[in-house]
Amino acid sequence: MNISFDATPLVGDLVSGVGWCEAQLTAAFRRCYPEIACRYEYFTLRSPEEKKRRLSQFCDENAELRAARFSPLVYRAASNFVPLPYSSFFGKWADITHFFNYIVPPGVHSRAVVTVHDMVLHAYPETMRTRTRVMLQTGLRKAMQRADAVVTDSEFSRSEIAKYYPEYADKVHVVPCGVDTQKFAPASAEEIVRVRQVHRIEGDYFLYLGTLEPRKNLVRLIEGYSLVQSRYPDCPKLVLAGGKGWQYQNIFDIVELLHLKDRVQFLDYVPSADIAGLYSGAFAFVFPSLYEGFGMPPLEAMACGTPVLTSKTASLPEAVGKAAVLVNPKNIESIERGMELLLTDTELRARLQRMGHRQAVRMSWENAARQLRQVYQSLMC
Repeated sequence: MNISFDATPLVGDLVSGVGWCEAQLTAAFRRCYPEIACRYEYFTLRSPEEKKRRLSQFCDENAELRAARFSPLVYRAASNFVPLPYSSFFGKWADITHFFNYIVPPGVHSRAVVTVHDMVLHAYPETMRTRTRVMLQTGLRKAMQRADAVVTDSEFSRSEIAKYYPEYADKVHVVPCGVDTQKFAPASAEEIVRVRQVHRIEGDYFLYLGTLEPRKNLVRLIEGYSLVQSRYPDCPKLVLAGGKGWQYQNIFDIVELLHLKDRVQFLDYVPSADIAGLYSGAFAFVFPSLYEGFGMPPLEAMACGTPVLTSKTASLPEAVGKAAVLVNPKNIESIERGMELLLTDTELRARLQRMGHRQAVRMSWENAARQLRQVYQSLMC
């Protein structure tokens, strides 16, 4: 069995959650099944050596890479309207080609698998970039029609796909995301100090880590934090770490409006090497997202021994189980009460640390790889 992985999410300037998910899952798959031939495929027109370097951080030296000298942006835009065969660029080597970012191009010679992480297109279209929304509106139904199997991250997302695309419900398989418990583990005191110094963080802090965009519900998080801070002036500061997505200006504006510039700290994109230390040093991790197909950051924080607050909606309860404080993400007072509970109940925080670590250990990438192989095998029968 020859497997091709579309590496497009791994070769961009900044790797998003989709890319990290692909990187971890494909690495675990190759570790678990070294007898299966795998390769990574991607388009590149300019800076081919730079894209190869970016990809190499996710692949060992034995990984086979296949680059097609063509603009990835042009191909993705054009293939929605013009049937440019994928096999014209990558040949007919693969038995299965897996696309990790919603879209299956035309003319794939092999069996095709597509990962559809969530249905935010239909549930919260107003929280998406216009270009992303248009791409999915024109390409998602075609992708599921072309695919021989659809992979999604949670039972919640499977039910969402069945709701919006019932004709493809029988194609959908759940392969939960996992946590790399070697990378995400409690950091040493020295490492925590180093990360604090690098990012100029002083004192205790609540941490959010992710893209700054509307779906992450950061305006309500800041408003909830403001209520906590007004009652507990010496409470930990709020650190918001991550790259700017779109429509992020409201997030900065609400900090100004509530006079929280001295209490809310923004970090830019955090290097991978600093993330475990950032999680481990946090008083608590707060992630009241409106909608997630799975929600990896809360599990990563749990693996680092950090208490977690997250939403009781979408897939997040499925990911964290009973090991987190769950809040209504649309209710500012609910977010406030959850943060206050973490602030004042030391016994609860200790219990969540123990339970969270056990939950994270159960969600391994090796288990995800085994489930993915079952999907592949079902297509070869």
